[in-house]
Amino acid sequence: MATKYEQGAWSLEELFSSIGGEDVSAALAELEKGVEAFEGNREELSDDISTEKFLKILDGYDALARMGRRLVGFAHLHFSEDTQNQEAQAFLGRIQQLGAEFQNRTLFFNLWWKSLDDGLADGLMKEAGDYANWLENLRLQKPYTLSEPEEKIINLKDVNGASAIVNLYTSLTNRYTFKMEVDGEEKELTRGELSVYVRDHDPSHRETAYKELNRVFAADAAILGQMYQYRVRDWKTEHVDLRGHQSPIGVRNLGNNVPDDVVDALLESCRNNAKIFHRFFKLKARWIGMDKLRRYDVYAPVAKSDKTYNFADAVEMTLESFDKFDPKFAEEAQKVLDENHLDSEVRRGKRSGAFCSTLTPDLTPWVLTNYQGRPGDVATLAHELGHALHSLLSNHHTALTHDPSLPMAETASTFAEMLLIDHLLSQDPDPAVQRDLLFRQVDDSYATIMRQAYFAMFERSAHEKIKGGATVDEISEVYFQNLQDQFADSLDLSEDFKIEWVAIPHFYHTPFYVYAYAFGKLLVLSLYKQYVQEGESFKPRYINILAAGGADAPVRILDKAGVDVRSPDFWQGGFDVIGEQVERLEGIEISA
Repeated sequence: MATKYEQGAWSLEELFSSIGGEDVSAALAELEKGVEAFEGNREELSDDISTEKFLKILDGYDALARMGRRLVGFAHLHFSEDTQNQEAQAFLGRIQQLGAEFQNRTLFFNLWWKSLDDGLADGLMKEAGDYANWLENLRLQKPYTLSEPEEKIINLKDVNGASAIVNLYTSLTNRYTFKMEVDGEEKELTRGELSVYVRDHDPSHRETAYKELNRVFAADAAILGQMYQYRVRDWKTEHVDLRGHQSPIGVRNLGNNVPDDVVDALLESCRNNAKIFHRFFKLKARWIGMDKLRRYDVYAPVAKSDKTYNFADAVEMTLESFDKFDPKFAEEAQKVLDENHLDSEVRRGKRSGAFCSTLTPDLTPWVLTNYQGRPGDVATLAHELGHALHSLLSNHHTALTHDPSLPMAETASTFAEMLLIDHLLSQDPDPAVQRDLLFRQVDDSYATIMRQAYFAMFERSAHEKIKGGATVDEISEVYFQNLQDQFADSLDLSEDFKIEWVAIPHFYHTPFYVYAYAFGKLLVLSLYKQYVQEGESFKPRYINILAAGGADAPVRILDKAGVDVRSPDFWQGGFDVIGEQVERLEGIEISA
């Protein structure tokens, strides 16, 4: 790779010059004109609408979606740069309010489409081309759709209700700083900087880091817990009480177009296979010389390796791993860097964690990471560039069918991590790094599958308890019982983790999102095993999965690739791969 990339902030100039720029005003005026023009279609909607007119209306809707997503995306990305910037906070709120108003003005089309007779709808869908799956998903919502006035009220309510709670949670928790003494020096750290010590080889650093994280969040637990209670009550009021969904998680399942029984089978399989990770935790304790792991030690490295990678090397290794699989993968991912769509700096106020934001099919996604040089940061970079790759491979779809559903959204990202890990294992001969990477593979499987599945189980319980009036302390007890069920006797669990749930942003941002990680990881383990066994013949099927984007239902996409998610054997197959990895590590221990 000729280019040496430097760590830095992204550029949003491809979207707009600034919050107060004339181009933002012009875009808002253009969107207003587009919405006015679209409103003129109301009188055209009838049972005898022509296919030509119907497709023209869909094209207009798609164009509006592209305009709106540029503005909303710019607001969210600008806010993520500095969540303490009051101008960015106000702009995000303004755009969200306008978005709700524009959504209300175009709502009539969705309601008309849902109200059509099945025969008429089926006939139009057959002619809809790439729009068909989006239209089908709308039809799935038909039994849970309210009247137009009610839908409009809900859209406006969400801006200053659920969305406001999420924004407040994000702003508040991204203000937090953490104090930790390291080598005799007290440091003030961001959450991202503190998280480095969770994987530190010094057990006292791991313990201190977790205790400090829990201490800071616990100080505001009453407030953060109330935010969660309101978020959950709002979810129930709208989706269960008003719309008639059978369960809170069923709302997400329908949105993902994944049957309830498939999700139930996934979570049950995770519960049944928890013992694999119990074995792993006991093995890790022996490797690091402890009688028993503490919860603080779950991500402890097994080798005292302080290996770090500068940013340029991390990028090079990631792109090399992509290129080794398919040169097109590296070429597409490199666009994120070449177009300056990556924010990798660590700075105060910036949103913690990492994400990939896809706005429209014609725009290269923007990626946020907080890169600090750890092997895990390299894996995170590969993960988020994998998301971007997924978007770029499916950019031939419309704005309405471009994005994969949540269960499929982690496929490319997790596969990208596995490509990177295999590349690192083949390139770095350091025994300590090799051993640490092998353990990290199972660490990551735990974090992506078991931890996320139990998060989803907690959410199911928490929503039920809050319906019955549970206090914040009672929710904490539910969470602690969830941890006890998850770990059994494989480690020592201290009570300061009771409050950990208020530090999990997904619970607030996107209820029941988390099982998508488990779905995606187990899917990828199965796919990756096929790749190892089949080599080149596997690649077209995998590329077709990514290229499908959101233009088909997840079950149908996977059916075409020969994957049956209805079968318990499918989920078990992923766990069998993890079991083989643990056995391999046990074999290393025996011969060490």
